[in-house]
Amino acid sequence: MKETVLEVRGLSKTFNDIQAVKNLNLTIYKGDVYGFIGPNGAGKTTTIRMILDLIHHDSGSVKIFGRDLHQNFRRTIAQVGALVESPAFYPYLTGYKNLSLFGDLSGGVNEDRIREVLDMMGLARRGKHKVKGYSHGMKQRLGIGLALLSRPKLLILDEPTNGLDPQGIREVRNLIRKISQEQEITIFLSSHLLSEMEMVCNRIGIMYRGTLISEGEVDRMLGGDQDQAEIKVAREGEAKDLLEQKFPGLKPTVKKSGWLEFKKARWDLGKINRELISAGFMVDSICARRKNLEDLFVDLTGESKDVY
Repeated sequence: MKETVLEVRGLSKTFNDIQAVKNLNLTIYKGDVYGFIGPNGAGKTTTIRMILDLIHHDSGSVKIFGRDLHQNFRRTIAQVGALVESPAFYPYLTGYKNLSLFGDLSGGVNEDRIREVLDMMGLARRGKHKVKGYSHGMKQRLGIGLALLSRPKLLILDEPTNGLDPQGIREVRNLIRKISQEQEITIFLSSHLLSEMEMVCNRIGIMYRGTLISEGEVDRMLGGDQDQAEIKVAREGEAKDLLEQKFPGLKPTVKKSGWLEFKKARWDLGKINRELISAGFMVDSICARRKNLEDLFVDLTGESKDVY
């Protein structure tokens, strides 16, 4: 049986007349990289703040490694490292000094551990430089390093790639993989960037309007079969009309300029390709693919606003 690291049951929170989180149940197992996904405003950060006891919940319970968070808060939270939203550092102190200072506030940390964490974050060469000169991505990595200083068994990261450019997102993604594989730390990761979560998470929970609407293993939820099809074709609008005429029941949609997509189901892609070519369309590619997290989110909610 898998060891449960984080267990949330019946967690709810209301601000004025708005219920931000509604009767939430989550289960995170040892070794998981658990993706907590949903659009901005879905209740992800509120949930994380309640898990860390940064705000009080209205009802429900939080257990970490089987212990109720409120019965022995200090002992329980000592096993947790967290980065909630953007990290705040002293800009005129070095990265090394910031880690040392925050480490002292939480009970002290030796110099070897600080150097180890800086190296792990790819900041060994910049550790003696002032944080004011760090890029946003470097500050995010330093924030993750701060969360790892005390050697936690559970790492909670709230939108760690928020505001990063593509290179910064890639660096944080690779770092999360490295931490999971080499440090044997369970990771609870929130984000609205679905493509990124699909690359790093083995399990996910999908939040929508304060409610968990689905939870499970990524591969099982997306399915192993290639049930979606894509066509790269010029004059996609005309191609769409032709396919609807020739193949009743086929419902292609314009994914973007030059691209059509549809549910593969029983359709013969070779026959579809021949019909398009016979009608004078230039087909650059036609292929089947597995459903992705965005497809799943749209299937579950009917919308994809603010989720990428």
